[in-house]
Amino acid sequence: VQLQASGGGLVQAGGSLRLSCAASESSFSNYAVGWFRQAPGKEREYVAAVSWGGGSADYADSVKGRFTISRDNAKNTVYLQMNSLKPEDTAVYYCAAGSTMGVFLKLDYSGMDYWGKGTLVTVSS
Repeated sequence: VQLQASGGGLVQAGGSLRLSCAASESSFSNYAVGWFRQAPGKEREYVAAVSWGGGSADYADSVKGRFTISRDNAKNTVYLQMNSLKPEDTAVYYCAAGSTMGVFLKLDYSGMDYWGKGTLVTVSS
């Protein structure tokens, strides 16, 4: 499965962006999907994850209440709606697919089978 993240860009603080993670195969619907981000000079950070059916979602405390993860399996796509953006949200955002929701809750990177290339989000103050 190939993943392609898109939707990044430059936005002012307080603004919104919606990221998309599109998959090349319909088997994508069998995977939980997570979003991660990495800011310059910092380690990769977990952002959010959604179960294969979309019925369960999890968020990092830093984005809870501002970001919403969702998926449309008919379109083989997972979305990350980002509202009330802050300069500290500036990073390259990556999506990953894993066999279960648990690999994201436990940050079990060995269980994250597929990664997409990132999309850059820049939030200006």
